[in-house]
Amino acid sequence: MTKITYEIVKHDGGWAYRANGTYSETFASHDAARGAAERVAREQMAVGESALISYEDSEGHWHKEVSPGNDRPAVKVRG
Repeated sequence: MTKITYEIVKHDGGWAYRANGTYSETFASHDAARGAAERVAREQMAVGESALISYEDSEGHWHKEVSPGNDRPAVKVRG
């Protein structure tokens, strides 16, 4: 099972969540960034239909793949 940890960090004059070296958009407060990370974590853990996903790796390259609806990662938020 894949494990993902979102860290809440200062970023670009505000706050963001970061996973594997990739940052989210910037939020005005720590609480707003944490709330967004928790929302994303809940969505990622929800079982659903298989879907085509795209993501950016730590080197800035974009990838597309099919994510099976029953293969959900273990996600936690830290910070």
